[in-house]
Amino acid sequence: MVERSFYIVNMNKTQEKIAAGLEQAFAERGFTELGVDGLRDAAKVSLRTLYKYCPSKVDMIIMALEHRHARYLTHLFEGLPTHNPQVLDEIFARVGHWMSENNSEGCLFHNAVVSHPNSEAIRKMLERHKAEVADKLVESSNLIAMREPLLLIHEGIVQSWPILGAQAIASARILATGLQSGNAVKV
Repeated sequence: MVERSFYIVNMNKTQEKIAAGLEQAFAERGFTELGVDGLRDAAKVSLRTLYKYCPSKVDMIIMALEHRHARYLTHLFEGLPTHNPQVLDEIFARVGHWMSENNSEGCLFHNAVVSHPNSEAIRKMLERHKAEVADKLVESSNLIAMREPLLLIHEGIVQSWPILGAQAIASARILATGLQSGNAVKV
């Protein structure tokens, strides 16, 4: 079970158990392969309990993504040193650690949208996740006017990880150095 963080709110222990199991199942097997029985087994609850908290597969995906979102924000941003010019290096190292430990196939949120392109709820979850990551990157780095470039660098790491692996982190650091030094091209 994941450590309780300040990002996970309003989930009881049963919901956290379901969310953690579903998140792992979706990360390992995708969003279309598993049927209800497989999802029930992954959640380690009865079908009745699963449907009590997640009446549809989209609800199951949203719950799993909520859990993933909370874990990701905690992993990247909790306990960061304050007023440290190397904070982006630390964040990028944490992204690399996350990718090697949790998912090397890109972003689970993007994968969910690709698997369910007509779900407005899943799309909104993706948008919220990316917006909150971008906001935390700005807040942590104090690069106020660089929200979009920071998010672009973050997304570059995540999406290129399957191809570049750890080289994605090294490339992100080069780009971040340009942002921090003011040598970045203004868009």
